[in-house]
Amino acid sequence: MSIIKRNGTQGLPSFFNDFLNKDLWNNWDMENNSLTGTTIPAVNIRENNESFTVEMAAPGMNKEDFKIELHGNNLMITSEKNTQDETKEGERYTKKEFSYQSFSRAFTLAKDVVDAERIEARYENGVLRLLIPKKEEVKQKGPRTIQIS
Repeated sequence: MSIIKRNGTQGLPSFFNDFLNKDLWNNWDMENNSLTGTTIPAVNIRENNESFTVEMAAPGMNKEDFKIELHGNNLMITSEKNTQDETKEGERYTKKEFSYQSFSRAFTLAKDVVDAERIEARYENGVLRLLIPKKEEVKQKGPRTIQIS
């Protein structure tokens, strides 16, 4: 015999108990969140012979919301956005939800590979893109023909 723990009404399958459980609905989108409950944007990093491209999905932001700093060979991307709904005179709060979003992502760049002085950033259509060029000496060059004397 096995012991089965049941919550709620006897006879209802546990699916219904889970369905009615408010925590299920409050946490359904918490998969990509940090321990503080803030969303950590997804990142794609591509490489070709000339450069690295970092693409960070951050919809709903403005370019002014980002801060990008290079400390030695550590590239730090941070963002902070604070939104509050205003009320007019004579109104009262029935419900008011504050919106505070922040994140910080750090990447270590190879000093011998990237040209840190030429890094460019652009925010467009909800995606922050950083172009990180490679140094000339590390770019792969095509084969060189050596003349035989």
